Amino acid sequence: MAHLATKKVGAALHPKEKFSVRLRKDLRNNWILYLMALPAIVYFLVYCYAPMAGLYIAFTDYKITDSIFGGEWVGLQWFIRFFKGPYFVRLLRNTLLLSLETLVWGFPIPIIFALVLNEIRSKPFKRVAQTITYLPHFISLIVICGLVIDFFSLDGLVNTIIQAFGGEPIAFLAKPEWFRTIYVGSEVWQTFGWNSIVFLAALSSIDVQQFEAARLDGASRLQQMIYISLPSILPTIVTVLLMRIGHLMSVGFEKVFNLYSPATYETADIISTYVYRQGILGANYSSAAAIGLFNSVINLLLVVIMNKISRKLTETSLW
Repeated sequence: MAHLATKKVGAALHPKEKFSVRLRKDLRNNWILYLMALPAIVYFLVYCYAPMAGLYIAFTDYKITDSIFGGEWVGLQWFIRFFKGPYFVRLLRNTLLLSLETLVWGFPIPIIFALVLNEIRSKPFKRVAQTITYLPHFISLIVICGLVIDFFSLDGLVNTIIQAFGGEPIAFLAKPEWFRTIYVGSEVWQTFGWNSIVFLAALSSIDVQQFEAARLDGASRLQQMIYISLPSILPTIVTVLLMRIGHLMSVGFEKVFNLYSPATYETADIISTYVYRQGILGANYSSAAAIGLFNSVINLLLVVIMNKISRKLTETSLW
C-alpha cells in the first residue's frame, strides 16, 4: 500500500518538480564527480561566457570612458559600415582563401602521415619520426615566425640556394603573391606531426584480425590501407574536419600579424588583423566588436551547415 501511495504521489508531481527531484538525487549520488568538474565549469563561465556580455558594445557607440552598457545605442550601424567599407571584400576573400588553402593542404597530410607511419614495423624508426615531426608544435610561434623571416629574407637560406643556381634573390615577404604559399607551408610543417596523433590513436584501435584476414586473402599493404585503415578512421576524419571548418574564418592572427606588412596587405590582411587595427590601434572598440561578432556568427553557421551535410552523407556528426 505504501508503495502504491508513493507511486501516486510521484505521478502527481509537476514535470518541473520531477526534474528538480531527479536533479537533487543525481547531485546527492554523484557529488564527487560534480566537484571534480567544478573548476572547468568555473573556467568556462568566467573566461568564455561572462565576456560575451561585452558584445553589447557592438551595437553601441562605445567610448573607453563609458561603462560597457553606457554607450549610445546605434543598432547595426557598425555592421553596415563594415559591409559597405572599402576593405570588406578584400578581408573576406583573404580570410577565406588563407583558411581554405590551409585546410586543403594541412588536413590530408596528417592523415597520410598517420597511415604511412602505421605501416612501419620498425619501432625505433617510428619513434624518431614521431619525435622529429612533433617538435615544431612545441616551438614558440614567435620563434617559428622568426625562422620563416630569416629563411625567406634577401640574404636568407632560400635566396642563398637560388643564387647558388644562378638565380636572382626574391623579396618573398614583400611580395603579396608569395604570402599565402609561405604561410600555408610553414603552417603545415609546424602542425602536421601533432595533428596526426588523433589519427594514429584511431588506427591503433582497429582489430588486427582484419589485417590478418586481408593478408591471407592476398591483400597488399596499400590495399589494407585503403580498404581497412582508411574506412575505420573515417568517423574520426569527419569529426576533425567539422571542427576545422568551425574555425574556417579564424585564421591564426599571431602568425599573420608577425609575417605580414603593408606591402602584403593585398593578400595577407585578414579579418582578425583588421579587428586589431580597428580596436587596439584605432581605439574604435565598437567597430572591432561588431566585426568580431560577424566572424563568429559565420563560423557557427559553417559548423551547423556542414554538420547537417555530414549527417546526411556519412551518418557521422558532432550532434
